[in-house]
Amino acid sequence: MRDHLRAGAAIFNAGYYHAAHDAWEDRWLECESGSDDERLLHGLIQYSGAVHHARERNWEGAVGLAESGGEYLAGLPADYRDLGLEPIRTALSGLAADPERIERGPPVSIEHEGAPPSLSDLAFEPTAIAAVVLAEEFGYDPEPVARAREYAEDALVAGEDDSRFITLVFDFVREDEHRGIIYQRLTDHVGRRRAREEDVEGLF
Repeated sequence: MRDHLRAGAAIFNAGYYHAAHDAWEDRWLECESGSDDERLLHGLIQYSGAVHHARERNWEGAVGLAESGGEYLAGLPADYRDLGLEPIRTALSGLAADPERIERGPPVSIEHEGAPPSLSDLAFEPTAIAAVVLAEEFGYDPEPVARAREYAEDALVAGEDDSRFITLVFDFVREDEHRGIIYQRLTDHVGRRRAREEDVEGLF
């Protein structure tokens, strides 16, 4: 749960409001309906959706999601799962009352463990979640990124902290200006690794 929360919060804080929900959705679908975790993730998804709709000037959609998002988060402790929920609840209430406020200032950042997570300070697991989400957001084929994530995770399990796949996953998320070049390198390395695996499979 923590990794998904941090990944989605960092994506949201970076300004990719529509994409943020993808970091939370898979985990949300696994939660027991009506549980505190399900309500938390549902509320965050509604918050990101409300901000997205408001920025698109879909005032009715923004108001509806802001209202329902506030309802999902109501009653949860203000620091549930180490998230700063009170500013989010206040922001949702404000959006429900006046969605055009989004044009007068940025949305409230999501704080986790006392600070707003950013893409540049995430550990590997939330970075790996964000990598696949951002690949889709930016129009890249997410399959090579997901494959690089698997190879990176295998390397970490094997104690290979200097794996090029770990570096490429981090760089893909963090390097805005060079993301296209990094994606090409990542794709090339994944292709070569897959070719080697297929060669080995062909021997048996």
